[in-house]
Amino acid sequence: MRQIYLIRHAMPDIPIGARWCVGHTDLPLGTVGRMQTALLPFVPELLGKPVFCSYLSRAVDTARPLCSAPIIRDGLEEQDMGIWDGLSFDEIMVRYPALYAAREENPNLWPESAETMEAVGKRMHAALLRCLDESEGDIVVVSHKSAIDSITGSRPKLLHTSVSRVLWDGTDLIPAEVGRVPHPALTADVCMAVLRAAGTTEQVISHCRVVAAESLRLADLLEEKGAALDRELLFAASMLHDIARTEPNHAEVGASWIRALGYPDVADVITQHHDFEGQALNEAAVLFLADKYIQGCRRVSLEERFTASAARCVTAEAKAAHDHRYETALRLEQQILGHL
Repeated sequence: MRQIYLIRHAMPDIPIGARWCVGHTDLPLGTVGRMQTALLPFVPELLGKPVFCSYLSRAVDTARPLCSAPIIRDGLEEQDMGIWDGLSFDEIMVRYPALYAAREENPNLWPESAETMEAVGKRMHAALLRCLDESEGDIVVVSHKSAIDSITGSRPKLLHTSVSRVLWDGTDLIPAEVGRVPHPALTADVCMAVLRAAGTTEQVISHCRVVAAESLRLADLLEEKGAALDRELLFAASMLHDIARTEPNHAEVGASWIRALGYPDVADVITQHHDFEGQALNEAAVLFLADKYIQGCRRVSLEERFTASAARCVTAEAKAAHDHRYETALRLEQQILGHL
């Protein structure tokens, strides 16, 4: 019995949390989407198989990390949503309030010139059979939410890059698994892939690697005295802490990206790496201090680090925030040394 791994494409270039009726509108992947695709090569069952995808760029770009030249086939594309296609749901609520409200009660109502789910199912089923005919063994197909729904027979909330599995017995397509989100451990290789997919510069990546080594060094010192930390969590957060370094409020933005990938614990630590307000010697405290010890890729004292950064503070507010970070770093240094 052959297996089809149906992957929903990665997140297109829309704001995190926004709701859009994308359909046939050909949006590229956004930053989070590129990061999501970086996780796919670390899912073993997806490797070494023929990879098919729809012609829409968000599907093609999701498939490429698994296969440099995915096979594009018609029929695998998303549902055409007619006059709603390409609009945000906020716009749809304003422009088509009656139909929007009616669809809350009857989701089988469609906007003008939209493709029905029955039509989607027919052409998706035929497209999958063509993909099977053109290949041997198990295959991977990168498609879209409604297209996948039409095959699995259910409409759960399919997250971006979620994997559904369908069996082919030679006669029928049999849903076996729906909507599993890839969640590989954030090892060094996975973190590097995610950093590069996000467009992080090599200079910042080098800084992150040195900070990760310093974080583990501090963790070793603490653990010698019985203060146990989650080393995998600490390493991942340290490697990814500056992933959004060029963005305003980079700690919050970076954390939002990592949370969107499905790693909320890592995101929570990243949020605190620039400003730490806690009291416990936890992973966030260690990352905060390790980051302050590393200037570029060089280990420095807290005095040297904060003396250098003080010159960049020109407003009273910036100076107060800088002094608060320095005091926090000195307190944590004293607490850690006190544990030794």
